[in-house]
Amino acid sequence: MKKPSTKTSTSGLRGEYDTAADDYTVAQDWHGYTPEMHERWRRLYARQSGLVETHACAAFREGLARLDCAAGIPRFEDANAILSAATGWRLVGVPGFIPDAVFFDHLAHRRFPVTRWLREEHELDYLVEPDIFHDFFGHVPMLLDPTIADFLELYGQAGARAMAMDALDMLARIYWYTIEFGLVREDGGLKVFGAGIISSSGETHYSIEDDTVLRLPFEAVRVMRTGYKIDSFQKTYFVLESLPQLIEDLVSLDFGPLYETWRTAPPIPAGEVLPGETPLGELTS
Repeated sequence: MKKPSTKTSTSGLRGEYDTAADDYTVAQDWHGYTPEMHERWRRLYARQSGLVETHACAAFREGLARLDCAAGIPRFEDANAILSAATGWRLVGVPGFIPDAVFFDHLAHRRFPVTRWLREEHELDYLVEPDIFHDFFGHVPMLLDPTIADFLELYGQAGARAMAMDALDMLARIYWYTIEFGLVREDGGLKVFGAGIISSSGETHYSIEDDTVLRLPFEAVRVMRTGYKIDSFQKTYFVLESLPQLIEDLVSLDFGPLYETWRTAPPIPAGEVLPGETPLGELTS
């Protein structure tokens, strides 16, 4: 299987694509992980799980506890037994990044692709490509939440139309600013549910605590028009009032006219405030 191209990697993707099936799936090969890899996982888990207790939303905390994966790299088959019973999802191993059409098809059928390799020691704080820690620790707990489980299936189903209308960038921004870098109001404060934040110690603190961060109320069209950063902390975060808002605000939209109107427009730069917008950090109530 040929390695897919990606905008986020200029040095060539790692991962054993030559053994992948037509849908880019591979066996996890759990027995191939070394003791050193399991120890690296435990250190990553210990560091991030401490932040989860104070910064992650309740659904993430509950999902992570149910998965019980602190002791080492988890087996996909064990997680699948929990996921399938709760929300009908299951994990499939992949070498790394996969083509958009394949990714959408997996999501549309409640299959979540998880990279099977683990980052190296020198990559503990940051890496561009997603590894098993990012994919599993960051994403899988939220698959146990019914709202996120339903949203991701709908998102996968929306992929074909976005590609046909040459508007994939607009659809991708919804995923980026929610599933990867989403914040939600909860218990009188801001909590993290995005995997890109919760799998990064630095960005977890930054997104919640930094006074200079631009945080805006979630508004679907604004999100679809906003560019994002792939090589640094985000300059803009969008905040949901609740997780169900993620579906409620999107199912009522007719994406076709929106794509026609905005797909050729330059994206709003990350970190830019538009006239009339009030960043959440400046609200008085």
